[in-house]
Amino acid sequence: MSVLLEISMWPMGKDESVGEYVAGSVDVIDQSGLPYQVNAMGTVLEGELDELLAVVKKCFDRMARDCDRIECMLKFDYRRGAKDRLTGKVDSVEQKLGRPLNK
Repeated sequence: MSVLLEISMWPMGKDESVGEYVAGSVDVIDQSGLPYQVNAMGTVLEGELDELLAVVKKCFDRMARDCDRIECMLKFDYRRGAKDRLTGKVDSVEQKLGRPLNK
């Protein structure tokens, strides 16, 4: 069951810039070996639901080491039988537009 998962996790009660904490989560995601794309507002991963949720838990555990309060938003997209959706969805839009998008 291939799923796209978008995660945005950040600490509360820290300085205005939380990049060092977000970088810890991105490190966990990178080390997972799953395909992913980082964007300005979160990170999208592709994989099996159980492995994605395990990565979310590791991100939480990493941030909880240094943060007393954490907020997280998750968004899932499942489509039976679909694969390589992380890039395929963007490729489909580019094909319909007839041009590449700003990535």
